[in-house]
Amino acid sequence: MSDSRSPHSWVASHIGALPRSGIRDFFELVNTMEDVVSLGIGEPDFATPWTIREATIYAVDKGHTSYTSNLGLLSLRKAVCEYVAGTFGMDYAPENQCIITVGVSEALDLILRAVLNPGDEVLIHRPCYVSYEPCITMAHATAVGVDTVEETGFALTAEALAARITPKTKALLLNFPNNPTGADLTWEQKEAVAAVAIENDLLVISDEIYTELTYTDASPSIASVSGMAARTILLAGLSKAYAMTGYRVAYACGPEDLIEAMMKIHQYTMLCASSIAQEAAVEALKKGRRDMLDMKREYEQRRNVIVRRLNAMGLPCVLPKGAFYVFPRISDTGLSSQEFAQRLLQEKRVAVVPGTAFGACGEGYVRCSYATAFEEIEVAMGRIGEFLQTVD
Repeated sequence: MSDSRSPHSWVASHIGALPRSGIRDFFELVNTMEDVVSLGIGEPDFATPWTIREATIYAVDKGHTSYTSNLGLLSLRKAVCEYVAGTFGMDYAPENQCIITVGVSEALDLILRAVLNPGDEVLIHRPCYVSYEPCITMAHATAVGVDTVEETGFALTAEALAARITPKTKALLLNFPNNPTGADLTWEQKEAVAAVAIENDLLVISDEIYTELTYTDASPSIASVSGMAARTILLAGLSKAYAMTGYRVAYACGPEDLIEAMMKIHQYTMLCASSIAQEAAVEALKKGRRDMLDMKREYEQRRNVIVRRLNAMGLPCVLPKGAFYVFPRISDTGLSSQEFAQRLLQEKRVAVVPGTAFGACGEGYVRCSYATAFEEIEVAMGRIGEFLQTVD
């Protein structure tokens, strides 16, 4: 039999067409260079607090290394639901309205695959996290962007949202506090967005991984708006606020039928999140608050410094309300986002992420993470200032 199939035709067309992550490609280059100050990766620079690491060691020592329930340890689900009630303002039943996942990334993949049919549309506000559109595409649906702008602090408006709804729109994916802009929504803004979702019978998927890292008075989850509990899936986890990125443990809370649908996929793919990570997560939720607040205070101080320095050197920067990113405008330099980031890296050894990695409306901006020590931030700001002096 002749070999008539080309070497590349085995790859599914919708996967072959996916672009590589703009962030990951850029940092493959960074990793080949020396003396680079990185303001790029969205990962805490703090070690996981000792009490959480100690719980990890204890779990291994006691041999707690078996499979858990597909939904996750009941002790963790109880801790999550108690925590969510206090932090997000929502009450969920640990037995059937909560599932433990391998990071928020898996939780997002599960809910998208659980609810989307080919041809469905999902609204995403941009700039947005790089994984959203590819995950929607892999679920055989279409991402529809709703641009946000600097003039409104990159907040999503109900008017902009409503203008992008079509008969195919099934869901809205929210991320506030936001990566990459640090934007957040007020309670009034959440109510307005919720009204659009209710009027158009949309499911809301709310990625609230940065909720603990909010530097103003945080409003409750959009799930707590009247009429929203039955149409909202809340996604959150411990990676960012508790410096537990490598543990890969998160959770989703929502209506029982949606959690059950997510569990069906989860049980055939992941089975369960790491039992050791789940034990550590119980400790984090019960006893990690003081350490979390200490890290949050440090982030806030860094935010204030980096925003002040960027504005002073002529790179206008909205004061982020949450997360640990700033999104300064660099368009006045005459460089594109890609050119700015590449030249800054090559000439001054400072790594930032081009705004276009987060959508076309990110052109003219770059993302800087302040999950970086003060000393590194000061060095980076000095080098950026020197770079600006060389830009024609």
